[in-house]
Amino acid sequence: MRRSLSILCLLVAFAALSVSAHAPGADSDKPDNAKVASRVPDPKQIGGEPDSVVQVANLVYAGVKSSQCFSDHFLIEAERTTAISTSRRFHAVKLAGDEVYGYPLLIMTGEGDFLLPDSERENLRRYVQRGGFLLASAGCSSQDWDRAFRREMATIFTEQPLVSLDLQHPVFHTASDITELRAKHGKPRPLEGISLDGRLGVLYSQDGLNDTAHTQGCCCCGGNEITNAIDVNVNILAYTLTY
Repeated sequence: MRRSLSILCLLVAFAALSVSAHAPGADSDKPDNAKVASRVPDPKQIGGEPDSVVQVANLVYAGVKSSQCFSDHFLIEAERTTAISTSRRFHAVKLAGDEVYGYPLLIMTGEGDFLLPDSERENLRRYVQRGGFLLASAGCSSQDWDRAFRREMATIFTEQPLVSLDLQHPVFHTASDITELRAKHGKPRPLEGISLDGRLGVLYSQDGLNDTAHTQGCCCCGGNEITNAIDVNVNILAYTLTY
């Protein structure tokens, strides 16, 4: 772990709590974005946590579909191995609501097919454009969820396709240097991402970064979950606060 980076992450954490902080300068000439920014909740009140604590949202999407079976254990590991002060639990947040703008990182996972309403698509697009980060993971390597997610990303980000990330990407070299991805069965598929203006805003794992070993009542039965998911997720959190 790089000590200097850890200190930087701590300093950035204070500013990263509210994604809306990225909006005024870039979007001040767009009335619709300004209107949304004016409705963003006070980050000091998000989740009832102090504003010095980095919090992560677990999305409720497609109306009532919740992100289940994604372990929050990496938050504990991030606080243990870096200078990032984290909430120990995810906060459930509706994708259609303004509350998403109070979180630097959103988790989206699940199994089976789904369809996002236009309101959720627009909110997610604005969230990522304003500096937010979406971590998406197919639960138990669900093929139906994978197809649905790819369809939604192609609809939301028409100019920025999902592309494979090689292990030289900065997201693999923040809190620690990750030189390989390991999976339950054979070689895992590469992580994929969507970048806007040179910054990674969406990271997706088709095999899964859920770390079900640290969840209760969940398993990756038949899937090919990435087994060093904790290290990857800690790095993603550090990247989110650094870039």
